[in-house]
Amino acid sequence: MKATENDPVVGERSRKGLLAVHVGLGANSLLAVVKATVGIVGQSPALLADGINSTSDVAYGVVMAIFMKLSGKPADHEHPYGHDQMESIAAVVVGAFVISTAIAIFWNSVNGVYEILAGETTFAGASRIALWVSLGAAGSKVWLSLWTGRIGKETRNSAVVALAHDHRNDIFSALAAAFGIFFGRMGFPWVDPLAGAVVSLIILYTGVDILRASTADLMDTVPGKQLGREIRGLLASVDGVKTVEEVHAHRFGPYLVVNITIGVDGALTVAQGNRIATGAEEVLLEEIDFMRRVYVHYHPAIVKDEHPTSNIEH
Repeated sequence: MKATENDPVVGERSRKGLLAVHVGLGANSLLAVVKATVGIVGQSPALLADGINSTSDVAYGVVMAIFMKLSGKPADHEHPYGHDQMESIAAVVVGAFVISTAIAIFWNSVNGVYEILAGETTFAGASRIALWVSLGAAGSKVWLSLWTGRIGKETRNSAVVALAHDHRNDIFSALAAAFGIFFGRMGFPWVDPLAGAVVSLIILYTGVDILRASTADLMDTVPGKQLGREIRGLLASVDGVKTVEEVHAHRFGPYLVVNITIGVDGALTVAQGNRIATGAEEVLLEEIDFMRRVYVHYHPAIVKDEHPTSNIEH
């Protein structure tokens, strides 16, 4: 599939990505209000911690929506490859928010466990409604995780994939809160805030995972061996390509831009070499999904190297 700025597929991709962000933002806003309110009224530190998590989801959801909108801008003189890397920047913002939230919740939860065990509080367990709210939140996040994850895979949007991962881990945080509330009501009040600490560790893992994936995109980390094999295989069918010597690949959002050096017969004219290079560009643009640009440099093939290898530079 040849991806261009005016391709309707690109517009549809942007629309689906924004839809996923807006639905997630709306759901997290509702959950943040309900969980935080019931966590306070129902005296559940675990549910309150999960409510704080949802509140942070709302904050970075707004940031993500802004960055997603910016990423849809067409290419211009200063950004010839478009603004798609804004998606990866949005994912970095998401990861930073998640990690900050995790640290704050962990500190507060550990302090709550200490106060209960030290007898500095009379907390005796949360109300029953807090348990039902946490279970309901887990159920809603199951659906959101599956739906958002499907859109993320379809569009190859790193920000949407990050959002799906956050929804997925919200399932575990809600279930951890439910676990703590249940045992808190059974006569073990310290389990409730302890569950809040477990929730924070789940949130922390999510943040680190999001940061790892998004920074890899920004640092041009691509599946080198797989891409190299695919390019070599496709160029082998291009008449006139003798060798594939270098492949420098860069990622811009979900798209790829590659600079390739090929070897051709040194006896050919410049015009004949240019036709071979053009053929190589067209094959890669048509056959590799989300390939946006291909630049081919050609020179006389090195005869003594009969088995050249492609070097993918990250």
